Amino acid sequence: MNRLKQCCAAFRFLTVFPLPGTIGTDVEDLKGALPFFPVVGIVLGFLSGAAAWLTWQILPPLAASVVITLVLLSFSGALHLDGLADCADGFFSSRERGRMLEIMRDSRIGVMGVIAVVMVLLLKVSLLSALETADAVRAAVLMPVAGRTALVMMIVLLPYVRKEGGLGTPFYAVRPGWPLFIAMLLFFGAALALTGLRGFYAGAAVMTAVFVFSRLCHRKIGGSTGDTLGASCELAETVVVFFLLPHFFQ
Repeated sequence: MNRLKQCCAAFRFLTVFPLPGTIGTDVEDLKGALPFFPVVGIVLGFLSGAAAWLTWQILPPLAASVVITLVLLSFSGALHLDGLADCADGFFSSRERGRMLEIMRDSRIGVMGVIAVVMVLLLKVSLLSALETADAVRAAVLMPVAGRTALVMMIVLLPYVRKEGGLGTPFYAVRPGWPLFIAMLLFFGAALALTGLRGFYAGAAVMTAVFVFSRLCHRKIGGSTGDTLGASCELAETVVVFFLLPHFFQ
């Protein structure tokens, strides 16, 4: 029963799915939800993959890419994109560590946040629109899996830096390394099964990008926050599409 509660807690935190009742709403359930992040990614991948297959049948590639990007955003209520914006505002503020964290907590979005959001959305749409139908479906499946794997990686690699606590605090109470192994196994397994060797390269690129980003977070603010988790998710989703471009391996 505890595992079911933890799984529901992961879905409640990472998605806007209206789960019935109060199962998975306890903070203790959130503390054990980390191993289920990849499960959330797989479920979202199936949903976005099905949506991609349908939209590529009835819409031109550019319009279909916009729709799928919106579908991916709707899963979390743009929570991760909001984190990206806050992270960009803080990191590019050229302020000391404490002030960066204050800027990142501010609900108002700044110029750098707007630029980061616009650039990521443009990249996702343009990259998806360059894919054939089959590859677009594969990308739509892998993007949520890559993003949730990035969340696990960031939580395992970095400490939480806000002493006053925040949105991501419960996951740092217990953060063993084995959920990262499971997440990477599922991600690489799905990538290899769907795209062969390209999937391996895409997976390696995502892991490298997230690791580099984690080092940047450590240098800038000494660890991680909910905002940097969101930024890592958006980064991973964008990188995996880039490495699925057919001409990339010609």
